Formats: sequence, structure tokens, C-alpha cells
Amino acid sequence: MSTTTNRPVVLRPMELKSHDRGGGARTTPLVSPSIGALAFINGITEFAPGVAIPFHSHNCEESVMLLEGHAMLDMEGEEAVALNPQDTTWIPANLSHRFRNLSDSEPMKIFWTYASPQATRTLTATGETRPVSSEHNQ
Repeated sequence: MSTTTNRPVVLRPMELKSHDRGGGARTTPLVSPSIGALAFINGITEFAPGVAIPFHSHNCEESVMLLEGHAMLDMEGEEAVALNPQDTTWIPANLSHRFRNLSDSEPMKIFWTYASPQATRTLTATGETRPVSSEHNQ
């Protein structure tokens, strides 16, 4: 979808294009400014077995719900937290964190929401910053 609207929209993830983020992660964007969202964006990211995304932070709050699988949330300065399906996180802006798929054989799937349509991701190791939306155009 690429049309802004003032009407409600039903998004069906199985019918939407997903984007390979590299390293075994694949994202399906859902709510975004392209359909009229003004205050947040969200989507689903699937992790292949054993995949961990790099430590990173965002310029806004983030909430993540584990939809499928078993995950670990690693956060800067905090003990790692194991997650089960439907466990939901709130992560403040600028906190370095990452999610890991704990299974060697099953995928893991998260539903994420960023509190800003202009959300960015800054990789902790390099300081490289990109808009989250840039991952959806690859």
C-alpha cells in the first residue's frame, strides 16, 4: 500500500511484502505513514533459528511482543530476560538492546511498535544510524 488515507485500514501480513534485513531477520512493515499513521509505526520481524540481531538503540520508545518462539532480550546494563509468546516489552529511547532467537530449529517472530514514524536505529558497535523505514525499501 502506498496511499495515505483518512479511513481505517486492515493489513494482512501474509499478503504484504516482507524485506530481508540480512543476518537471518526478515521484516514485514504494517502501520506506517504511507497509510496515514501520524504517531507510530509497527510491523513484524521473523528471526531464523539461532539468529541474534546486533545491539542497537532507537530515538523513541519501543514496544515488542513475542508472537512465536522463545527469545532472549539483552539490554545494556541489565540482566538478559527470557521471553515466551505474548510477553511484551517496553524499551525506553536510547537504550542499547537486542533480541535473540533461543531455538536452533524453530523461527521466532516479534511484533514491534515504535512511538514515532521517524524512528531510527543506531547500531551500538558502529554508531551508524538509519531510519527504521529504510529497511523496508531493500
